[in-house]
Amino acid sequence: MTYRYIPKPFEFKSSTQGVAVTVVPAYVPEHSNPKRHQYVWTYNVVIENQTNKRIKLMRRHWEVIDARGHKEEVAGPGVVGEQPVLEPGSSFTYASHTMLRTSTGFMKGDYDVVDDLGQNLKVDIPAFSLDEPFERPVIN
Repeated sequence: MTYRYIPKPFEFKSSTQGVAVTVVPAYVPEHSNPKRHQYVWTYNVVIENQTNKRIKLMRRHWEVIDARGHKEEVAGPGVVGEQPVLEPGSSFTYASHTMLRTSTGFMKGDYDVVDDLGQNLKVDIPAFSLDEPFERPVIN
C-alpha cells in the first residue's frame, strides 16, 4: 500500500490599518502537468474590515514570481469581477488561481481601498509561497 502525504494548508496573514487579509494557497495536482512545466495553485482570500468605516475594494495588484525569478504582474479593478463594499466588522471571501512554470514560487501584492470618507488606503496582501508538495528536493 502506498500512502501519499497531504500537507495541512498554511495561512498567510497581514493587516494594514484595520484591514486584515488572510490567504490560503493549495496546490492542484489534477490540473497540473509537471512534464509540461505547468503547476497550478488555487488560493482563497479573506478580506476583513476591522475598522469603524465602510470600505470599498477598488483595485488589485499582484506579483507572481517563479523559482527562476520570472515575474508576472496582474492588476485591475476589484477582484473576481467585483468591487466589494465591506461594512465595519464584515468580510469578503473569494477564490482564484495561478499557474507557474516551476514547482515553487510566491505571490504578493496589494489592494487599493477607499473608505466612506473618500480616503484611499493601500492594503498589503501577505507574501505567500507556492510549493508543489510532492516533489522530492534535489540537493546539489
